[in-house]
Amino acid sequence: MVFLAFSIALVGLMALGGAWTPKLGLDLRGGTTITLTASNTTGEGSVDPASLELARTIIQQRVDSIGVGETEVTTSGDRQIIVSVPNVQQDELVRMVGQTAQLYFRLVYAKEAVTPQVEPSAEPSQGTGDPSVEPSAQPSATPSVNRRPLPNLPTPVPSPRPTAPGATPLTTQQVLDWQPSERDQSEYTSYQCGDPFPDVSDQPLITCDQGGTTKYLLSPTVISGRELTSAAAGIPQNQVSWVVNLEFNSTGATTFETVTQAISTKTSPQNEFAIVLDGDVISSPYVSKAIPGGRAEISGSFNQQSATELANVLKYGALPLAFDVSSVDNVSAKLGGEQLEAGIIAGIIGLALVVAYSVLYYRALALVVVSSLVVAFGVTYAFIVLLGQAMGFALNLPGVAGLIVAIGVTADSFIIYFERIRDEVRDGRTLRTAIEVGWVRSRQTILVADGVSLLSAIVLFILAIGAVKGFAFTLGLTTLIDLAVVFWFTKPLVSVLGRTKYFGEGRKFSGFEPEHLGAKRQPPLHRRRPVKAAATATKEA
Repeated sequence: MVFLAFSIALVGLMALGGAWTPKLGLDLRGGTTITLTASNTTGEGSVDPASLELARTIIQQRVDSIGVGETEVTTSGDRQIIVSVPNVQQDELVRMVGQTAQLYFRLVYAKEAVTPQVEPSAEPSQGTGDPSVEPSAQPSATPSVNRRPLPNLPTPVPSPRPTAPGATPLTTQQVLDWQPSERDQSEYTSYQCGDPFPDVSDQPLITCDQGGTTKYLLSPTVISGRELTSAAAGIPQNQVSWVVNLEFNSTGATTFETVTQAISTKTSPQNEFAIVLDGDVISSPYVSKAIPGGRAEISGSFNQQSATELANVLKYGALPLAFDVSSVDNVSAKLGGEQLEAGIIAGIIGLALVVAYSVLYYRALALVVVSSLVVAFGVTYAFIVLLGQAMGFALNLPGVAGLIVAIGVTADSFIIYFERIRDEVRDGRTLRTAIEVGWVRSRQTILVADGVSLLSAIVLFILAIGAVKGFAFTLGLTTLIDLAVVFWFTKPLVSVLGRTKYFGEGRKFSGFEPEHLGAKRQPPLHRRRPVKAAATATKEA
């Protein structure tokens, strides 16, 4: 009854969640495989193995965070990472694994709305253009000997901006005291959204927001993303818009409070700080008072998906290497369907062979075998569906192979129990006694056999990589279910059948016939009369 109630509860959970089919892995349902090649190399032309492994770990955390089971992130060679994820769109996966997530907090010195650029006209200019884009150098008005203006002297080419921070980082006070140079202001005036500009932590940054609608002149970095300890997406109380909540470590919290205290007394836009991700401003909130506690909030045009993606990228950090997407391959769901169909056919053939053997050797007792297999299949199917919904577990082709192997594991438990009953009957025990004693003596063997299978599955799951884990997981799960079915379904069912006339009296084709069990005569269903009582009855006769 307990096992029946448990099975009904599993079906109820499936109905409650509205899920009746399991999630399928990449090789069965289709998905995306991306090959990333590291472009950062050492002087010897190779990638640091430690950095490659760290990048693999970060990418694994990123793809796991989207809640898709059966993801696979592995290294290949000395500079490649292969990412395989089922049921995820190609563009979404490329965006998630490729982001570098360089997060900086900078002070806003100037900002302005960006007006749409007008295509140049073929007509001569009438002098009504935007003065901010006019050349800053004018021809000299000093006449020469022949009364012609002197030619312009060549303008010195400005030195290139640094592409890496200096050896000594700027202090918080230095950033607060920072003022843009004439070069910074000139470049800001002529800057167009989309133009490249080096994002260096100890240098000013000229950039735009992600929508390309606002242009910013920003100070050097005041807080780095390395000082961020957590990031989470959510909707604040009494609000309807999604935000990303950030929390800093102790150093970042102190700096954040100092900075917000300093800029809160300034006027717009210098009372704002910009949150810069990969060179683009994603938010620039203004500050009206100091913000203690080391907590901040990124707001903007977020929905649940975009806020969650940003929080996950920030939470799992920046990649230590830059990667190029070498290839993107989509696995066809049609091919996966053919593989699944082949696996199902193999399972049906294996099940049919087990049932045929049971009917030929154990006769009507095959009812126990079939019933137990059906119950085991139902419980296993329910677990796979529920695990797919709760943990993202996806059934792959090796997992299907594990389910097929489980048929043999379950049949093995029946054989051990039934053969032990035969041995007890041969020793002269009654059928009911043989059923109970045979169970006591066979269950230890069943436990040992299933324990070996379970241990093998655990070791394989720990040591294996990729899709082989699916085989190990389903084998371990079905082994545990086999133990539950044998203890709480198979054995009670055999005991009930042993009390019926058809099975208890060993009628034809029941599987308990004396000649089939190897006994010289049918073991009595009930105890015989005492010998003394039998002798008295004979004497009276």
